[in-house]
Amino acid sequence: MRSSLPARLGTWLIAFLVGAVYGLAGTIAHAYQVGWFPLGLVLALIGCAALLAAVRLLTADRWSGLAAGLGMMAATLVFSGRGPGGSVVVPQSTLAMVWTVAVPILVAVVVAWPDSLAPAGGPGAGGPGDDRVTQDET
Repeated sequence: MRSSLPARLGTWLIAFLVGAVYGLAGTIAHAYQVGWFPLGLVLALIGCAALLAAVRLLTADRWSGLAAGLGMMAATLVFSGRGPGGSVVVPQSTLAMVWTVAVPILVAVVVAWPDSLAPAGGPGAGGPGDDRVTQDET
């Protein structure tokens, strides 16, 4: 059963805003390293993946997941560029490039994930199309 259009639009708006917050946090924190290990990037990707999966699973709507992902990508785009005064929040580095490319890939994977993994209903699968005769029926 589908929700009403205003409820769905509200869900999409909230998902977009929450995604933008996560995208902003990831854009700022992705450059943090502990020695050689990119801890900020790893935590940002895990957090964004968890948010996208949670939105997709809790709403059962791929459009809500897409809205959250678009919020993440918008925040990454806006805060990765040069500011009005010429300052740069995210300097161009390998970690920044990985973050910039990983977010859209993550969004695409979560949005494109199948709705359910139900078994095929063909013969022998035990589903509605199973026409096998069992010993009890003979």
